[in-house]
Amino acid sequence: MTAPQTKVVTRAVVTGHTRGLGDALAAALLERGIAVLGVARSLNASLAQRYPHALTETELDLADPAQLAQWLGGDALRGFLAGAARVVLINNAGMVQPIGPLETQDVSAIAGAVSLNVATPLMMASAFTTASADATDRRIVHVSSGAARNAYAGWSIYCATKAALDHHARAVALDETRALRICSLAPGVVDTGMQAEIRDATTEQFPSRGKFEDLKRNGQLASPEASAAKLVDYVLSDAFGQEPVADIRSL
Repeated sequence: MTAPQTKVVTRAVVTGHTRGLGDALAAALLERGIAVLGVARSLNASLAQRYPHALTETELDLADPAQLAQWLGGDALRGFLAGAARVVLINNAGMVQPIGPLETQDVSAIAGAVSLNVATPLMMASAFTTASADATDRRIVHVSSGAARNAYAGWSIYCATKAALDHHARAVALDETRALRICSLAPGVVDTGMQAEIRDATTEQFPSRGKFEDLKRNGQLASPEASAAKLVDYVLSDAFGQEPVADIRSL
């Protein structure tokens, strides 16, 4: 007679969990019975109503490194992860702005984008690893983009920041940290508010705008829910982390 399998206690941290892909990722995890700590500038009232006991939320401006460092210096992250054998961090929060040629980019907007897209996930990854020292299975996901691997005119900041996540994952994988897997994972082209921002840009700002308009017009954008389901399935699989950089569409 086969002995019953013991359920692995899993907890997940998701940044930017209030809308778009982040909302769908948090929902997909919660639907699987995984407790989620969502970190974002606002709260997700809908998820909180559906999962009042499994969702923990923290309101934080993730584009402010000082505010993030202060929060990470406390006990909230360690307390949430305590007792879980498997822990997951999904660095989802990000922004596509500023869009446009180099000479049109506002320097404050550049600083905000680099903070949110690069400093925040790298800070979260380091603090998460420290806070989960007792876990036997630790997994970090950087939500990357095809723009990390293919340059686009008008997207120099977005391309550069996403490429930084890819290279961070490659280097961390070489560290061979105990019980830690990492992957910078592109989710495909997802029908989110970011896509709407892209379509609102002028062709002078973003010459490839027509391509993304065609994807929307032809129904070729994946829904956040479908993309999140694929991403979560992969993150929880035994195959996760075999490659430090991947695209969900080719897995």
